[in-house]
Amino acid sequence: MALENHIESLKKQHARMKEMVREEEAHPAADDTLLHRLKSKKLALKDEIQRLSQELQAA
Repeated sequence: MALENHIESLKKQHARMKEMVREEEAHPAADDTLLHRLKSKKLALKDEIQRLSQELQAA
């Protein structure tokens, strides 16, 4: 059950990152460095969610 809660928490973080990327991209003078960091973090969260979900299914 703790793993499921952790996955849900990561999904919420991923959604926040997605919104932050959207907001920064909408900005007329978007910061490319910030966008890169946000997208990298978002991808890392997605990878972790997938890894943990597979681990949960295997259990």
